[in-house]
Amino acid sequence: MYKFNKDGISVLIVVDRRRMKNNGLYPVKIEVVYRRVQKYYPTGKDVSLEEWDNLWKSRRISKKCASLENSFHLIRDAVEELAEKGRFSFQMLEVRLGRSNGTINSMMERRMKALMKQGRVNSYYRFRSTLNALEKYAGKTIRIDAVTSSWLRKCEAHWRAEGKSDTTINIYMKTLQSIYKSAIEEGQVKETFYPFGKGEYRIPPGQPRKLALRKEQIEAVNNWKGKEDLEYWRDLWMFSYLCNGINFRDLLFLQYRNIRDGEIVFIRSKTENTRGRKQLIRASLTSHMKMIMQRIGNGEDGEPEEYIFKHARGNESPMQKTLLVRKVIAKCNAALKVIARDIGIPSFSTYAARHSFATVLKRCGADITFIAESLGHSSITMTECYLDGYGKEDRIRFAEKLL
Repeated sequence: MYKFNKDGISVLIVVDRRRMKNNGLYPVKIEVVYRRVQKYYPTGKDVSLEEWDNLWKSRRISKKCASLENSFHLIRDAVEELAEKGRFSFQMLEVRLGRSNGTINSMMERRMKALMKQGRVNSYYRFRSTLNALEKYAGKTIRIDAVTSSWLRKCEAHWRAEGKSDTTINIYMKTLQSIYKSAIEEGQVKETFYPFGKGEYRIPPGQPRKLALRKEQIEAVNNWKGKEDLEYWRDLWMFSYLCNGINFRDLLFLQYRNIRDGEIVFIRSKTENTRGRKQLIRASLTSHMKMIMQRIGNGEDGEPEEYIFKHARGNESPMQKTLLVRKVIAKCNAALKVIARDIGIPSFSTYAARHSFATVLKRCGADITFIAESLGHSSITMTECYLDGYGKEDRIRFAEKLL
């Protein structure tokens, strides 16, 4: 009887005595055992119990024996290859044996489960929105080998017809590209079929959005008077703007311990799990920020572990944190839209606080190195994406200085 063991995985030929067929024979299967889990793979051969007992005793190898040997070696070789690479799982074995369903949908679902388990909620939502868009275009069973450069171009055209921006398409396609690369690594599709890159489909670059408000527009927002609930969201946006354009994920979870020597000091949640030195961001705590803390927060002072604003409780899971931030952003954006329309300026969102902070500093003469440090950027190139270009008023002002 053939048997193979490696790294806690065993492969052997067995007769399945659990179920006898109508002809009195039993199916022969390849059994794979890993971590006390047993999986059986059919060989297509059936034997009687008597034949099974005598099958391996004869010196002469029958056609049935040869066929069973081939089935055994096929699975054993696949198991051995995966074990040597430290990548064995029954799912990977299914892929190697060509028995996986091989769809983009199933691979993305697997990735999403892994991301949720790792607490990477934002990445989870990126994959989910991409999968929703893909399924809306091509259905619930998108075979990996069906995704060609031609297919990708048609998909892009479909999304453009729906009004999706270059940035959204860029995100969707890069997410799909990462899944395709995983499919190649898993052996679900050959590398020669890779549909991205030179000579194939090229992902359109995301277009940077100029989201900054001018200083006079920000002053108009700050001075706006209206319904109390709308003023609440305006104040929260103003605090974000004044606090180095802090994003709402970090803003909602600021604690009084983040206040040190007249500054708000924090590490961006976006970078706290990255390798290397964590960059502290320091924002001067101005009198206007203190006034906002008094008006809509928990006051100027509090216990170190207490939150400055009244949204976080402290016991949220990663998923609950993300849902909280999304909920607050949605409410704030709805209020900002009303305020912008009332003032007569272009509509803006919570994200505009960060761009506006950087651009106002630039137009006030701040060095780009200082702006990059204030934003927590590791490179000036990244900061330049946040800076709005000079407007007509700036060009007139500079032109008048020429003579």
